[in-house]
Amino acid sequence: MTSTSSTTSAIIEEAAATSLLRFATAGSVDDGKSTLVGRLLHDSKSVLADQLEAVEHASRSRGQEAPDLALLTDGLRAEREQGITIDVAYRYFATPRRRFILADTPGHVQYTRNMVTGASTAELAVVLVDARNGVVEQTRRHAAVAALLRVPHVVLAVNKMDLVDYAEPVFAAIAEEFTQYAASLGVPDITAIPISALAGDNVVTASANMDWYGGPTVLEHLETVPVGTDASQEPARFPVQYVIRPQTAEHPDYRGYAGQIASGVLRTGDEVTVLPSGLTSTIEGIDALGDSVDVAWAPQSVTVRLADDLDISRGDIIVPTASAPATTQDIEATVCHLHDRPLKPGARVLLKHTTRTVKAIVKEIPSRLTLDDLSQHPAPGELAANDIGRVVVRTAEPLALDAYADSRRTGSFLLIDPADGTTLTAGMVGTAFGASATADEAAADDEGWDF
Repeated sequence: MTSTSSTTSAIIEEAAATSLLRFATAGSVDDGKSTLVGRLLHDSKSVLADQLEAVEHASRSRGQEAPDLALLTDGLRAEREQGITIDVAYRYFATPRRRFILADTPGHVQYTRNMVTGASTAELAVVLVDARNGVVEQTRRHAAVAALLRVPHVVLAVNKMDLVDYAEPVFAAIAEEFTQYAASLGVPDITAIPISALAGDNVVTASANMDWYGGPTVLEHLETVPVGTDASQEPARFPVQYVIRPQTAEHPDYRGYAGQIASGVLRTGDEVTVLPSGLTSTIEGIDALGDSVDVAWAPQSVTVRLADDLDISRGDIIVPTASAPATTQDIEATVCHLHDRPLKPGARVLLKHTTRTVKAIVKEIPSRLTLDDLSQHPAPGELAANDIGRVVVRTAEPLALDAYADSRRTGSFLLIDPADGTTLTAGMVGTAFGASATADEAAADDEGWDF
């Protein structure tokens, strides 16, 4: 068994040689997030000539001698007029060592939901701090959101070091304060880097102005930080997206279940359980890219064939029998409300979890989180846009969920407006920051949504 596991790990490691890192930037207004992103793209030669020419032209028209690299990401007219970031800007670039998907998120308090969106799939968050101002309230908010979303790596980029004469004591004091705070939230890995995004110090190339710093540049750290987790050590989760039944002369009896492996490893011969039905079978074969394989792992898209003909459809999840999660209709979760319309107890919603969408009702909102000091405001009555709080949801059908701390993919869900399909709320199963236990269930509703 150990030999098989070692072989699987080696195969996965080899396949991930040219890895992909998803990361997000965050920080207070005017800390220089967009300038950092622009500098990163420019100095890594990831900007097309016409893009750079357009930025240079826009900068000259605004009376600036040097190109304003922040314009590479601040693409909306309102962003350029105000000199701020409003929407999440995604950028794709690559170096010989790694591919990147970058989410440049806004710094304003009213755009907390945008940071949640950008950081929800990130494996690393770059939190910027102005060296002149140090750690401020918004810095702590962004660290808290990164911890809530279980972002495994956080980089503290102490920017504008050129404006404090590249003083090491200034950097050291900020790094110590932030590291202690982030560590208290449970952030597992924190790296502090002194930079000047405007001048390019320690962004892509090492700074000659800070010879007292011996660590990596921002790009060096992004290229070398460990990506992902060991899939062979995670419980396998395979949400079914589509049932393939060709029923042709060539494949008269073929029945396959297609989808993307959310976590873990699947092998032929594994005993599996289909949830929520609880039916069991054995993996007879795995098809990937037109070929049969003996092993597949997250996040590969494959087709699984079982030894038995079972009633399986989209939304079911195939899991190893030995590590099957419990199914439940009662979900307690930490959520970030995304919509301008408040979320209130009694709201009828659709809950989307992996490939399954079911009717649900918000039974209770026990508390709202105050990100400034991480205190819980009990019984807020509703969650407004950008609010983070605790909810209790009852679903019409049982779901197989993991805790978000164990799996960001199968531990997350969305609440959707059943009338128009609008996304209302993003949820993370389980507790966060020692959230208080929920109160007694709210009264049942009697219009077809009381489960």
